Amino acid sequence: MQNQIPDGNNPLNSNLDTKYRKQASWKKAAASLSLVLLGSGMTLTGGYLANHKSQVSESASNLALSRVNAAPPIVAGTDPNFVTQVVQKVGPAVVRINSSRTVKSQLPEEFNDPLLRRFFGSQLPEAQERVERGTGSGFIISGDGQILTNAHVVDGADTVTVILKDGRSFQGKVLGKDELTDVAVVKIQASNLPTVTVGNSDQLQPGEWAIAIGNPLGLDNTVTTGIISATGRSSNQIGASDKRVDFIQTDAAINPGNSGGPLLNARGEVIAMNTAIIQGAQGIGFAIPIATAQRIANQLISTGKVEHPYLGIQMIGLTPQLKQNINSDPNSGLSIDEDKGVLVVKVLPNSPAAKAGLRAGDVIQKLEGNAVTDAESVQKAVDQSRIGGDLRLELRRNGQTLNLSVRPGAFPSQVQ
Repeated sequence: MQNQIPDGNNPLNSNLDTKYRKQASWKKAAASLSLVLLGSGMTLTGGYLANHKSQVSESASNLALSRVNAAPPIVAGTDPNFVTQVVQKVGPAVVRINSSRTVKSQLPEEFNDPLLRRFFGSQLPEAQERVERGTGSGFIISGDGQILTNAHVVDGADTVTVILKDGRSFQGKVLGKDELTDVAVVKIQASNLPTVTVGNSDQLQPGEWAIAIGNPLGLDNTVTTGIISATGRSSNQIGASDKRVDFIQTDAAINPGNSGGPLLNARGEVIAMNTAIIQGAQGIGFAIPIATAQRIANQLISTGKVEHPYLGIQMIGLTPQLKQNINSDPNSGLSIDEDKGVLVVKVLPNSPAAKAGLRAGDVIQKLEGNAVTDAESVQKAVDQSRIGGDLRLELRRNGQTLNLSVRPGAFPSQVQ
């Protein structure tokens, strides 16, 4: 059984920033700056299985916060066996993560009626517990036992066991996890461990080599190769709009169990963390850029949590066709003069945006002096902003240009 993301094709019911989709109405395309929907069709490459059945593997990709024990770089093209060298270099730092959680079945409230209990007693069913088990991957980022993996690999786990390639087994402690980016850090008590080397995910180009190592379907230490197929895939594009990540796409084979495992370049450097696939597709896998994973991991290690900047609006990038659709919809409640910019569809009550005076129907034209035409650009700017800092917005309202300053708040835990 795989962890499948629930259907989330109606972003108005979520509060996340997203962009207009042709197959949906304009209302279904708007999403808010800080809340995220789960998209249909996306599968996290790992999960839990109940009742001690065969385990579904998850691989966890870890970012290297340290370059301890790193081998010399490997240059692709000079040696036909460069993949073998990458595996020999990085393989010892890739781990298997076994997790388990106890789930108690819920009985209908009627079965707790004292009268029923009095007359039927032992004939009534009792709440029962079952153990769900899952397997994933991870990689060691520091010699003293810090391991990077996906949050969904350890989500809700009562116990976490880390198994090294050399066969050693350790109890793991989850230092912290962040659901919005699907990043978690696990700690084991060990020393002088092999670690990975971190590469540069900001300068990746489609066509570069990609090598994945993990434990797909319980097959430990599996290696697959391919290329970087694309960069900057937004969460909404891949059907995972509950995440705040611009994913790397690869055709290196990724399967259940690869979640959290490292995606490497030809030099054996970690460039991303393998995370998800699209159901029914072949050669389409997605990974979290290591720069994002490293930024989140640093916060988890230091504080155990991550605070994400948040505005609290639903928005959508305007086009001439969308403008026409909105203005011709008698139920939209909006009248738009502009056909470019980012339309604010809804402002959440008591949110930073509401306190700054933003209204539904405002069209954001510039953010920090830079023109914006799509919701993703605004979301990125918010993600890169500072909680309590100022974001300068230039917008159009009722034919007039207004300038507002918004102070992003911390993403509300109840919203997340």
